[in-house]
Amino acid sequence: MSTAALTHAPDAHAHDDHHYDPGFWRKWVFSTDHKMIGVQYGVTGLAFLMFGFMLMMVMRWQLAHPGEAVPYIGGLLQTFFGSSAFQPDAKGLPGVLTADGYNSFGAMHGTIMVFFGIVPVAFAAFGNFVVPLQIGAIDMTFPKINMASFWCFFISCIFMLVSFFVPGGAAKSGWTSYPPLSGIADLGPLNHVFMNGQTLWVTGMVFNITASLLGSVNFIATIIQIRAPGMTWMRLPFFVWAQFVTAFLLLLAFPPLEAAGVMQLMDRAFDTSFFMPTGLIVNGATTQWSGGGSPILWQHLFWFLAHPEVYVLILPGIGMVAEIIACNTRKPLYGYKAMVGAIFVLGFLSFIVWAHHMYMTGMGAKVSAFFQVTTIMISVPSVILVTALMLSLWGGSIRFTMPMLFATAFLPMFGIGGLTGIPLAFNAVDLYLHDTYYVIGHFHYVVAPGTIFAIFAGVYHWYPKATGRMLNEFLGRLHFWGSLIFINGIFFPMFLQGMAGVHRRWYDGGATYEQLSNAVVMGKSSIQWNSTMATSAFLLGLAQIPFIINFCWSLFHGRKASDNPWDATTVEWDTPTPPPHGNFTKEISVHRGPYEYSVPGADKDFTPQTEAPKSDQPHVPATPVAAPAH
Repeated sequence: MSTAALTHAPDAHAHDDHHYDPGFWRKWVFSTDHKMIGVQYGVTGLAFLMFGFMLMMVMRWQLAHPGEAVPYIGGLLQTFFGSSAFQPDAKGLPGVLTADGYNSFGAMHGTIMVFFGIVPVAFAAFGNFVVPLQIGAIDMTFPKINMASFWCFFISCIFMLVSFFVPGGAAKSGWTSYPPLSGIADLGPLNHVFMNGQTLWVTGMVFNITASLLGSVNFIATIIQIRAPGMTWMRLPFFVWAQFVTAFLLLLAFPPLEAAGVMQLMDRAFDTSFFMPTGLIVNGATTQWSGGGSPILWQHLFWFLAHPEVYVLILPGIGMVAEIIACNTRKPLYGYKAMVGAIFVLGFLSFIVWAHHMYMTGMGAKVSAFFQVTTIMISVPSVILVTALMLSLWGGSIRFTMPMLFATAFLPMFGIGGLTGIPLAFNAVDLYLHDTYYVIGHFHYVVAPGTIFAIFAGVYHWYPKATGRMLNEFLGRLHFWGSLIFINGIFFPMFLQGMAGVHRRWYDGGATYEQLSNAVVMGKSSIQWNSTMATSAFLLGLAQIPFIINFCWSLFHGRKASDNPWDATTVEWDTPTPPPHGNFTKEISVHRGPYEYSVPGADKDFTPQTEAPKSDQPHVPATPVAAPAH
């Protein structure tokens, strides 16, 4: 039973009126209010998503136009990132991305988008802002730990940014930081033992992981302990279930990588040999490590986190999409209990599939067979989730609001990402496709038009609650259609290039390997698709300008929102807009499930969870609406 009844006593809100003012520093900087911490995570994460996207655009230019200076801003980039990342072209124009710069940008793009962009926004920002409101709590269980979580994350952001400006530039060993390359990179007489890109990367990751662990403990304790009276487990919104499972994934999967990060830091700074093998020769000389370490051990520790991390990226997105689809179809989610069960099964299976990333390490047939089977098994709960969401659309009275556009686009995009992953489950296929652009296309369809579309849907859905203002509909539709078209222009050709054998790490886009780069795929040589993808990347960047303008302009000039502008049923819409300190201005109790839409006999098409049943009328639970006859 929840203990939230204690937190909703009338005197609990005596200090939570509109005149509560903790001062500038406690309100905007060192806040313990879950809503402000959610905003801090959100703004920081969105800024890093933009930065990571800009790194990708520079890489795309290099792949489409190898050896040519980045137009217009090449000189600025060379001044900003230094001569290790950029150099003049044959005509003396500054701004040609170097091979080291390409490796740095690739490593930092992956790291920033995953660990400093999507996870902070999808899990930490939306989770912090929405989850306590949806369960009827006045804050997180441990507010000071919540603040510590954000500041650990912010410190990790500083380490990552500083790494671009030390001698030699940022980390160059990929976002996976595989040893022995990561053990020797940026070391030598010209590099400081700590102030170098790779060591700063590892240090930043340790702080980032610590932030995630602090946050995950807080989410678990909050959801278990301080739900409002009547908020039983099967009355939780699906988004809360998704955050709950995600928190457990972080709590169980991140410690091995944090331990591995500390060990790699020791290898680099103190000459230990956790991952450095015996007899390693660098530049013709035997290295001074004592040896005995295992580079493969790092891969096991990294992927034991990184495959659950895929579901850390996607589960909050699926939770947001579920909330938005139920609200905008005006009917309950199809298979709510099956969806809850599916994410628990998915969370469990995510811990026993990690080695399908490691078929190239030479594992035996029996071990690879095990991981092939578990990888196929994990597709089953994923299919249940997507199928239930698609069936939820059937027979609904669909409103294509801005959140709903992104939520419905999420479904086929995530489906493409999932289906293209099935061939990679088999080691015979993966040996050919491993490290090609096919893998990049598969992963990016899951997290770019997948999770990032879900994030945009969530922003459009909960922005009115957070700010009290509605986003502009016209700018939102410009943003949606531009994003949907051009994001496919980037990632779909990657499947074509990957099946032609184009490698993900070729700095010149494959020009060196003429037999592969000249292979014709769907009317173009595989290298010509780089120009299509580069053009799409720049147009996708332009498509984000309406969103940025809309986000900032609407803060001050957007149409004022009511407390429940979407006519939704979950508890967060029963607070004032924006929610005050303490969230609620009245006692909260929950009387029904989260998706009571179109209840037969009701006087309106939505029945909020907090609305008491009419004493003269028995409560009739909502049932899925039958599809119309044709």
